[in-house]
Amino acid sequence: MSSFKRKSTSKTEILPGTRPSPGSITNIITSTGVPSLDDILGGGLPLSCSLVVAAPDPHSSYGELVQKTFVSQGLACTQDVLVVGSNQDALEWVKGCMWFHSSVSSHSSLEEGNEGQEPENAEQKIKIAWRYEQMKQFQTTVGLASYVISEDFCRTFDLTTRIPSSTIEKALKDGQLITCDVLDIFDSIPSSGPISAIHKIIARIEDILSQRSSKKPNTPLRICIPGLGNHIWDELRSQDVLRFFHQLRSLLRRNPLACASISLDPRISTEAWGGPGWIQKLGWMCDGLITLDAFTTNPSLSSLFPSHHGMVHIHTLPSPHTLLSPSDRFSTLRGLSASVSEGGNSSGENNLAFKCTRKRLIFETMHLDVEGGVGERRITPAPVTNVIDNSAHVSTAVPVSETSLASVKIEVELEPVAEVKVACISSETAFGNIGGSVVEEAQARKQRPKKPKKTVAFFSDRPDLYDF
Repeated sequence: MSSFKRKSTSKTEILPGTRPSPGSITNIITSTGVPSLDDILGGGLPLSCSLVVAAPDPHSSYGELVQKTFVSQGLACTQDVLVVGSNQDALEWVKGCMWFHSSVSSHSSLEEGNEGQEPENAEQKIKIAWRYEQMKQFQTTVGLASYVISEDFCRTFDLTTRIPSSTIEKALKDGQLITCDVLDIFDSIPSSGPISAIHKIIARIEDILSQRSSKKPNTPLRICIPGLGNHIWDELRSQDVLRFFHQLRSLLRRNPLACASISLDPRISTEAWGGPGWIQKLGWMCDGLITLDAFTTNPSLSSLFPSHHGMVHIHTLPSPHTLLSPSDRFSTLRGLSASVSEGGNSSGENNLAFKCTRKRLIFETMHLDVEGGVGERRITPAPVTNVIDNSAHVSTAVPVSETSLASVKIEVELEPVAEVKVACISSETAFGNIGGSVVEEAQARKQRPKKPKKTVAFFSDRPDLYDF
């Protein structure tokens, strides 16, 4: 009998909708439902971690959109989903989540989502030099080819499609969709205040996790808390929110198959509500914190970046069991992986923005448009400055050839100078017998003509172009 034994790799059971983290095979990650957001997180949201999305704009609901995609991805990959909120509002909220087309393949839906990015046929492609044909096309977001192979990890959802009612009813019957009634908990203990209610909500979530450990030991659980701090949560203080995040983080560490995604109410997503350093304190109490700052509150930014709907601010990223977040090494959108490979000679982290198209939510890098923010190249000259006729202004037109790039007009402004009146002082009274020369000098200075002051101004129909 041979003493040699063939090495066999231990086959670990792959949980539904998960895969090993690219940074460490001991960490299991799951998708948020948005491939570009998964790239920012370093491949996905790690289990036993939490992600908080702050959206300070009260006129938009981008934070809620991220939560709906998170829930849809959990139901699509047969994971359990726990929605924290009132029972009636939570079910209506889940019915508004997006879904995917079952009759259309994932790859075709991805191509439909890239609206206007690629030409329909080869005849519409721009002819370029042969040396540039092999270069990669400039992209502002990550490619989705890697997600087509494993559809269970990240589905491609269509914002124009809703979850079928049969799918929700089946999830409720099988225990895949669970709700936690916050309103009932606050109404049951009105005199104890929000602190006791927060402890009771955490205890309720812990009971659900303990019951699942015996029934479904190998099924991940997604905890979704949309609109934390809204009217359902009564009057919360900043200390209550921090205490809730701290207890939730401790609870997730004790349950390695659970993860949480929370969106903050716009009222508590600003520094004005929690005081100076409020956002930084939130980042300390959770694993990941990002802010979706929409442009609706600042119209100047909307005109400057017409292809984006807001900016993405990263405060904290999940880094389980490590000091360095996997996003710093494996995120393509952030651009820090290039600095690591080049020995730190990169220009820094990229500016990130987001946009919501007709079919999906996209996180991408932010760049200025053509000519420093102008969407279309200007082909017509700007209107020429009108000159108001005045008797005190003398305009002189300079002849300009038709082939010149810009026409220039010169105006010369003459300012009248007041005459200086010199009083002749008698030499006998003022200076005596030696004042005759002074009077003659004053009279000569009076007769000398004063040159008018000239102000020359140049007006061009193209003030931002210069002819050399």
